[in-house]
Amino acid sequence: MSEPVANVEATAAPAPKPKRPKPKSMIMIGEQTAALFENARLAKERGEKVGWSASIFPQEIAETLGLNVLYPENHAAGIAARHQADPFLQECEGALGYSNDLCAYAKLNLAYAAVLNGESEVELPDGGKMVKPDFLLLTNNICNQLTKWYENLARQLDIPVFFIDTCYNPFDYVTETRVRYVRAQIDQLIKDLCEFTGKTWDDERFKKIMEISQRNSYLWERANGLLDHKPAPIGGFELFNYMSAMVCNRGKESTTAIMEQLNAEMEESIKNGTSTFPVEQEYRVSWDGIACWPFLSHNLRTLKKYGINMVASSYGKAWAINYEDLDGMARAYCFASTNGDNLTTMLSRRLEALRQFDCDGTIYHVNRSCKVMDCQMMEVQRQLSELAGVPFTSFDGDQADYRNYSEAQFETRIQGLVEVMKQNKEAKNNG
Repeated sequence: MSEPVANVEATAAPAPKPKRPKPKSMIMIGEQTAALFENARLAKERGEKVGWSASIFPQEIAETLGLNVLYPENHAAGIAARHQADPFLQECEGALGYSNDLCAYAKLNLAYAAVLNGESEVELPDGGKMVKPDFLLLTNNICNQLTKWYENLARQLDIPVFFIDTCYNPFDYVTETRVRYVRAQIDQLIKDLCEFTGKTWDDERFKKIMEISQRNSYLWERANGLLDHKPAPIGGFELFNYMSAMVCNRGKESTTAIMEQLNAEMEESIKNGTSTFPVEQEYRVSWDGIACWPFLSHNLRTLKKYGINMVASSYGKAWAINYEDLDGMARAYCFASTNGDNLTTMLSRRLEALRQFDCDGTIYHVNRSCKVMDCQMMEVQRQLSELAGVPFTSFDGDQADYRNYSEAQFETRIQGLVEVMKQNKEAKNNG
């Protein structure tokens, strides 16, 4: 008896789903990032001074002076997202002797700097594109750990820190005395940077850079705002991919081109009623806290499973800095981020977003690295849930240290949130 012939058509594996081509705006982001590192390398070869900067430093000053500046926080996030963080974390907590409790961005960067300084043999996964700095630019409007991080970098590398103190802001506005205090530091910073780098300040160039920066801030806010459409034209996590343009290149015309292209792509999706989010959008949520870079793909897969699109974030819009002159710059950078946000401010901004984007719930990333944000988060959760009438969940994680995250915990927390959001939708539909 002959053996039965297998039904080839019935058993053949399905053809892999073709990948969606990269949008033009994402290609432009890649080109801009490559140019940032390459320009810094070439400047270093020419004997020019290259700096490292905190992410919410008034970068328009460095841009006006034509300085090449790189951003350790953005670089560390990239290393973490590519799952290359472990050797740096081990080196920082081991040979360098730093505590596990430090911000993971700081740990990655301090270890990376040790390699550049010849004090470590950890292999650099990017070939050392973050060239050794000659100076540091710092503000404490994000957190005070940045201050200690950069002080250690300065000591380690024997280079100066140019520092603007914005102080913690206990109000939901910036006082005029604080504006004068910070403006005086900005004026002194410009003089000191010119003396150190040999550059000359040009008021007309600053006005042009300021206008570019304001245009970019507007376009970035507008792109974030377009997620209020239903369906949202893109998956909210996709906006995280564009943050480097605002963090590292706010005052550049290349960012204007990227943001205009991004807005045009989103508008086209809205016009066509389509979305790059790959499944039907059952629920709309806000995301509170920094992205969990090592597990961003796992976050997205889990949310996609339940049709959850993250349409609002308290994080990305921190880089939309709005001002019209140097006094306005002082005011804006005082009020830009965590050290400028008291509980009242955090609540009002988040409540506005929940209402604008018609969110069904909120996800809080309890980020071990970012203690200044997380110390207020529990109370923000409680009060915001009462004010907005939407459920929330939280999960433990980290912006760069993969050891502080549990996939199982994230999955069960999201499952619980979905159950409550589903009940709320059913109750609303039933009147």
